[in-house]
Amino acid sequence: MKVSQRTVRLELTEPLRISRSTMAARDAVWLAIEHHGLRGYGEAVTSTYYGLDAARLGRLLNEAARELARCATPESALDALRAGELPAPGTPPAVTAAVESALLDLVGKRAGLPVHRLLGTPEPPRAATARTIGITSCRAAAEQAGRLTRRGFSVLKIKAGAPDPEDDLDRVLAVRNAAPHARLLLDPNGAWSPALADALLPRYAGLGVEAVEQPLAPGDPEALAALAERSPLPVIADEDAVGFEDARRLAGRVQGINVKLAKCGGVTAALRIADLLAGSGTELMLGCLTASTLGLAPAVHLADRARWTDLDGHLLLAHDPWTGIGGTDGTVRAGREPGLGVRPVDGTAGQETPGPVRDREAAR
Repeated sequence: MKVSQRTVRLELTEPLRISRSTMAARDAVWLAIEHHGLRGYGEAVTSTYYGLDAARLGRLLNEAARELARCATPESALDALRAGELPAPGTPPAVTAAVESALLDLVGKRAGLPVHRLLGTPEPPRAATARTIGITSCRAAAEQAGRLTRRGFSVLKIKAGAPDPEDDLDRVLAVRNAAPHARLLLDPNGAWSPALADALLPRYAGLGVEAVEQPLAPGDPEALAALAERSPLPVIADEDAVGFEDARRLAGRVQGINVKLAKCGGVTAALRIADLLAGSGTELMLGCLTASTLGLAPAVHLADRARWTDLDGHLLLAHDPWTGIGGTDGTVRAGREPGLGVRPVDGTAGQETPGPVRDREAAR
């Protein structure tokens, strides 16, 4: 197998402000695995929160490529990954997820089957995705909410955690007035104390908010579980539920867990968490980082398994270099094409490209 990678810059249409930061762009590293003339693709994106910059991702993907070289076929490599035999112990989940994505894409293409069929789902999954509204003015939030619902979005996720909590409440009220029939989710990204959450959650319940995601600062899952027990709104764990063991500790104690492939380690890891949660009283949310269609596609093939779907990362981009999962009308859809069912917009994926794109031969 031949493995290569490219690093590209993903610019957002407008900066996205959340409680802890504002983001205008991020780098994505594309991984391509080639075998007998077919290529499978995966994507890992940089994350300050998880300590992953483009250089580190590149080094880690190079190391993973050397391990892939030990495998005779993409199928055997995928089996080894599912068995935990590769990548090496300690590899960040985002890297494992990108490698698995490329292998699933390639194995699907070799079998002539879409990824959801490889995972046992006969029909292509589709789901209404939430669309994120960042911390902004009430007027801007209301205008965005009205525009999105007119395009077909039925679920809006509003970021919270402004220095003045009343600003967040005013913004949610403005969105509610502009989109009276939309389902509303709230995400403070860990900005609240338990006392502040106790004071605010009843008020958000009164505004018709459906659920709140990670209201408390991460690092104390017991406090999050205790809040979930007394909260008038369902509490969804995100930063406090990174992988399987975190999910195991919180299963049955919070109302939801946000599973992001880049956070938990990919499709196989996400399916293990979904199986763990089944029947526990804790429901699955599928989330994402801001990424291209390529980065989100594996999760879309799991969308039928989630109560809440938040797969809008590609919709925040000024230019999405890939296409194939939809979403602009509020619904993401897996396709029937072999593999992930995505394709590059300009047809140059995996080729030498001038400017900010850097190709690197990783292994043979």
